This record gives sequence, structure tokens and C-alpha cells, in this order.
Amino acid sequence: MYNSIGVIELKNVPKGIEAADDALKSAGIEMVSSHPSCPGKYEIILTGSISNVTAAVNHVNQRFDGYVIDSSIMGRIDQQVISALFGTTTGAKSGSLGVLETFSAPTIIKAADIAVKTAKVEIFDLRVSRGMGGKGVVLITGEVGDVTAAIEAGADYAKSLGQLSATSVIASPHQGIWEQL
Repeated sequence: MYNSIGVIELKNVPKGIEAADDALKSAGIEMVSSHPSCPGKYEIILTGSISNVTAAVNHVNQRFDGYVIDSSIMGRIDQQVISALFGTTTGAKSGSLGVLETFSAPTIIKAADIAVKTAKVEIFDLRVSRGMGGKGVVLITGEVGDVTAAIEAGADYAKSLGQLSATSVIASPHQGIWEQL
């Protein structure tokens, strides 16, 4: 299905639409999604072979340099991340809860991928941009040690880009928290 993806976030909608068109014309890739996000940003998610995705993302980064906020290329993306992006996750409301928040969509998607590849955890939810003021957040469940390791790995990646907003690990969330998530 989607073995590799590229995610690009731009500062405004007009240049975002133009960049999406350029990406599709620059390499043999497919569009997963292309839409405005909060606050007045534009998010593009592409898929295809890793070489074509890389070529398309690099093309957009070069041509729209002053408009690109963040971008990321991921090969062999974990299926949990794809399911979470499409809102089809079915994570259990139990165990420990880890929360990672970033300032951009590309960073949270890659941080989520890094997190699930680091430890035995499940993505409970992944929210990207819309209704988030342009931020992204991933909620991860599992044993407390695994959740801690996963959140730390994702946070280290986000921090290295200056995109880390905040993290939290709750060893045993109250049932009232689970009911609200």
C-alpha cells in the first residue's frame, strides 16, 4: 500500500496548491492527501517509491523554499502510522499513555513512526494540523517502559528539528481520561 511517504507543510494555501501540482508533475508519485490545515497552512502527503517521493519532496523544497515550513520523507513507514493517518486505529484504552506534541505535521508523522519502531507500543490516536492550531499530536499506549522509550525516541527526533512542543507519560491514566480520549 503506502511503503514510503513524503509530507510537506507550507505557509499558505495558494502556494500549497501550486506545490502539490508541481509535486505530482515532478515525479511518478500519487497524492494521499492535499488540503488546507490550521492556521492557514497547507499540508501535502505523497506516496510512491522512495526515490520518486524523495525527488518530489526535494523539488517542492527547492522551488518553494520560502514557503515550506517543514517536510519529511519516510521509507518503510509502519502500518500503524498509516492506519492512524486515515483514522482507522483501534488502540485499547488501557495501559500507560504517552503523548507527544510537535509544531508541524511532517514532524509528528515521522516522530510517530520512530516511536512505534522503537518499542512495543500501539498508536491510540494521531492528530495532524486540523483543529490543532497547526500542531500534531500522537497518543501511544503500552507498558510504561515501552511507552517512555517510544515517546523519548520520537521527542528526540522532534527536538533535533526544533519542532518539539511537549511530551507526557502517564503510567496509569484514570478511567475518566480514557473516556474522554
